[in-house]
Formats: sequence, structure tokens, C-alpha cells
Amino acid sequence: MDKAYKVLKIDELSRVRDAGGVEKYYRHQIKTKGGIVLTVDIDEEDFTTEKAAPILEAKAVNADKIKAL
Repeated sequence: MDKAYKVLKIDELSRVRDAGGVEKYYRHQIKTKGGIVLTVDIDEEDFTTEKAAPILEAKAVNADKIKAL
């Protein structure tokens, strides 16, 4: 099966929570089949293969649909 995107880069970043403390998140740069380059942020708890793949897939498919309008 051919994926709708290719991961170009992943950066681990931190930010201050509204309620205090620090949280990590991961910034993915992906390229869709249609050639669109997107940045998608994924929270630390969703940074697993099972959780991240559907998020990235949905963003890539939606971007290519919008491009086709």
C-alpha cells in the first residue's frame, strides 16, 4: 500500500502548559502525494506509530483534496 505522505523531518519541542508545567510535542514535516509540504504537531501521548499514522494520513489526504478544488 502506498502512503498518502512521506515524513521529511521530526522535531521534539517543549512548551509551557496553560495550567503550568512543561509538555513535549513533536512537529512533523510531511510531503503529500500531491507535493504539498505540511507541518503537523502531535502531542507526546500521541507520538506512537498507531496514533500518529492516522493523524498524518488524514492531514495529507485533506490537503490534497483542497489542492484539487
